[in-house]
Amino acid sequence: MAGNEWINGYLEAILDSGASGKDEHKPTPANLREGVHFNPTKYFVEEVVTGVDESDLHRTWIKVVATRNTRERSSRLENMCWRIWHLARKKKQLEWEELQRLANRRWEREQGRKDATEDMSEDLSEGEKGDSLGEFINCETPRKKFQRNISNLEIWSDDKKEKRLYIVLISLHGLVRGENMELGRDSDTGGQVKYVVELSRALARMPGVYRVDLFTRQISSPDVDWSYGEPTEMLTAGPEDGDGNDVGESSGAYIIRIPFGPRDNYLRKELLWPYIQEFVDGALAHILNMSKVLGEQIGQGQPVWPYVIHGHYADAGDSAALLSGALNVPMVLTGHSLGRNKLEQLLKQGRQSKEDINSTYKIMRRIEGEELSLDAAELVITSTKQEIEEQWGLYDGFDVKLEKVLRARARRGVNCHGRYMPRMVVIPPGMDFSNVVVNEDDVDGELIHLTSGTDGSSLNAIPPIWSEVMRFLTNPHKPMVLALSRPDPKKNITTLLKAFGECRPLKDLANLTLIMGNRDDIDEMSGGNANVLMTALKLIDKYDLYGQVAYPKHHKQSDVPEIYRLAAKTKGVFINPALVEPFGLTLIEAAAHGLPMVATRNGGPVDIQRALNNGLLVDPHDQQAIASALLKLLSEKNLWNECRKNGLKNIHLFSWPEHCRTYLTRVAACRMRHPQWQTDTPGDEMAADESLNDSLKDVQDMSLRLSVDGEKYSLNGSLDLAAATGDPELQDQVKQVLSRIKKPLSVPKDFEGGNKLLENVASKYPMLRRRHRLIVIALDCYDSSGAPEEKMIQIVQEIFKAVRLDSQTARYSGFAFSTAMPMSETLEFLTSGNIQVNEFDALICSSGSEVYYPGTCTEEDGKLFPDPDYVSHIDYRWGCEGLKKTIWKLMNTSEGGENSDDSSSPIQEDVKSSNAHCISYSIKDPSKAKKVDDLRQKLRMRGLRCHPMYCRSSTRLQTVPLLASRAQALRYFFVRWRLNVANMFVILGESGDTDREELISGTHKTIILRDVVARGSEELLRTSGSYHREDIVPSESPLISYISGKAKAEELANALKQVSNSAAGM
Repeated sequence: MAGNEWINGYLEAILDSGASGKDEHKPTPANLREGVHFNPTKYFVEEVVTGVDESDLHRTWIKVVATRNTRERSSRLENMCWRIWHLARKKKQLEWEELQRLANRRWEREQGRKDATEDMSEDLSEGEKGDSLGEFINCETPRKKFQRNISNLEIWSDDKKEKRLYIVLISLHGLVRGENMELGRDSDTGGQVKYVVELSRALARMPGVYRVDLFTRQISSPDVDWSYGEPTEMLTAGPEDGDGNDVGESSGAYIIRIPFGPRDNYLRKELLWPYIQEFVDGALAHILNMSKVLGEQIGQGQPVWPYVIHGHYADAGDSAALLSGALNVPMVLTGHSLGRNKLEQLLKQGRQSKEDINSTYKIMRRIEGEELSLDAAELVITSTKQEIEEQWGLYDGFDVKLEKVLRARARRGVNCHGRYMPRMVVIPPGMDFSNVVVNEDDVDGELIHLTSGTDGSSLNAIPPIWSEVMRFLTNPHKPMVLALSRPDPKKNITTLLKAFGECRPLKDLANLTLIMGNRDDIDEMSGGNANVLMTALKLIDKYDLYGQVAYPKHHKQSDVPEIYRLAAKTKGVFINPALVEPFGLTLIEAAAHGLPMVATRNGGPVDIQRALNNGLLVDPHDQQAIASALLKLLSEKNLWNECRKNGLKNIHLFSWPEHCRTYLTRVAACRMRHPQWQTDTPGDEMAADESLNDSLKDVQDMSLRLSVDGEKYSLNGSLDLAAATGDPELQDQVKQVLSRIKKPLSVPKDFEGGNKLLENVASKYPMLRRRHRLIVIALDCYDSSGAPEEKMIQIVQEIFKAVRLDSQTARYSGFAFSTAMPMSETLEFLTSGNIQVNEFDALICSSGSEVYYPGTCTEEDGKLFPDPDYVSHIDYRWGCEGLKKTIWKLMNTSEGGENSDDSSSPIQEDVKSSNAHCISYSIKDPSKAKKVDDLRQKLRMRGLRCHPMYCRSSTRLQTVPLLASRAQALRYFFVRWRLNVANMFVILGESGDTDREELISGTHKTIILRDVVARGSEELLRTSGSYHREDIVPSESPLISYISGKAKAEELANALKQVSNSAAGM
């Protein structure tokens, strides 16, 4: 029952006394009921109900009192005892389970730390081993080392103007716009929205920053304002040069809205998870276009890649991880609020089980998103030190002690064997102080006019919100104690009211103003907020605080500075009594207006007070401490003045320019990386040494490029009406090329004896760069031994036929084969079905760890070799030898910590399927195989970042680099060869390898063949209590189509057309 925390002590006493008996599960109420003198009224009601203010129990008590029959009344009271007792017992059980989970987690973490240290110490001398051990022991006192590291950083300054950086920020949920922000409209549209918009503006004004794009969701819903459906919104124009000229047409800060998910629905953040990959593909398309545009403007024709991709919150962090992996650029993360911390808080309340919490908040998917973000992030920005130690310290992917050891080893140039922990830095949020006006004049004259109702001109000079606040107060001249927060139980407003109401000197000296969001009708508010407001109103009545407490129903965002100003002019104090405050932006706002503060000692206010030195910290549970601190600041004028002056003097530390300077300094210290192709490839223009035959094909494609829907496409895949209307300039270009032809095109035959497509001719560059549609066959049909089944050959041949039924679409369509098999087995499989490897433009082998281009990347003997650019692309954070050793150890260790010998090991190294970026093992005993979730967790705890998966009917365990996967390989094609993911068709079975889910969602079209895969590997994917499949894959999407696995070419062709038409109608 919600809101009954007050009976915890009472119920625990019942439980403790019951536990001391012989039967631990026998409740005390039953024992007492058996006694002769048991009186339910005295036992429960008089000692519990009458001493509290609880609406739920109060309603039950009213019904009990109305019952005239004594026996029935006693029975109802006993039922109340039982009901609450069972809830408390459930809470005890949940607490015990949570303690067990935390104990297991601590053991796992210590074990992981120990394993990491042992592995890394093997290549150290004896002296260095001692140093490494000492780093773990003394990990809490490296302050001097930290300061030395700071001093080595080059502070960002005005001489960076020549850099012209492109920065990408991502904040997906809520309603994001630059003006008239609807802060507080819902739980998703709050401080984070304001933060990211102001950060974008501030970064765009920094020297060396050319453009900032803030990505969010495009929402075209009748439930929200039309402005949220605009694709682009300018936040600020770019800076001017020394002569006052604009530096470029695309410079400045912009909101870029990407459509993903249902186009006509505004979804809360918990429902966005299945559509994350769709956003990633849309954002990637924008970034590639923008990099080309910026290259023409400021890059001397070379693409200008993002300097950094910065995700805000878990959903944007997950997206940023995929985007940075596709582009190979650094990623930064700001968590804002964290899932593990929220889960622990909710479990401690004991109101919901872990399953119920996950169902409501999708908390496990959120946590996995945060873990994935830690895997990819170069830098994690936090608001406070407490956030690092007490919140990020809960995650598998971050260990404070191991991070310091790895950092020390990296400084000394010692091998970390692929282990990595992201760097955490504290950068407090910035604020815009440009509109803050601190007036030292006394306000008494203004207040007299307002309260006495003299001439109307004075009333017009007073802000309306002042009138709204002062109508509650008998004597508005008294100093104001101001609290500003939403009516959330965590904000602890009721404790503040009790502290104020029970301290007579404080009541005599000051007024209390509570700005608790906006409300129309309390009954229409959410349960938690409504309960806080009802309790606040009851406390005001209980302590008779009428005329001393103001609690206006409405205020605008623009009114907030005036509220601070009013409190400052009355020589008041701002208070934040939250149980835990992650940062405390309102404390900085208050200090900027000259208000001293009283704040909770839990969380961010500790760092704020250390920087500003403008107030007092208190225990939020201690009413007397809260009252004493307020009384001290208000009554000691010298102290009040000193705190005010300190706040105003030091507030610049929290300005946006200071924040951005520190931010850019930290980002510049990251390992900078961006796409660097080892081979020069032409863009849309013709290569100098390219054959005229290839040039002709480009022109022919240009005139014959029709989509499945009959649309005509240009060279870059966009609609081109010029060719359709007989553009004379285009026709001249065609004639010029045709006049240079020296020999006719040869037309080889395909595997069926018909005409092979013109494009399948040997070329220096992969045919992917000419394609405008790619059919990706990613079927995982294997027998019980992991060998590919023959029916897959038949399906591949039917897919070829289906695409070639339409000669126009076939001209610009290519094929890719995506598999867990290594290249050698893939070739054997295709050869067994008389399928020439050159039928495919690309082969994605070994679960995405290698990419081949048949007909292009071949050695002198005709042997295919992998794309060297892709190899270097996925090498990021890959520690092959460390992973091999750790995976072998983990897979041979039972839950009890016992090690298996080689003969009883559940795995065996599969040398044939392994390569430099794929570690493959055969599964001898699937019953002993660890789930992917469990294995990934243990690897993260040891600082190893990778992508483990089971494949080939659960007969193989393959581990590939973090940036490698079959899904990410498709995005690589987009970045490398400009083949838009939206023009790809991925053909899958209903089940398959454990990475199959990643291939379903996105902007590509997906066709799922039913009853093709007899047995997949997905039973080894998730542990119990993990996130669910529907948190990854949308339940319904126009981009996903189902068809029978026995479909023939005509049915497959129709399916391709139908899913194209459905996508076009989105």
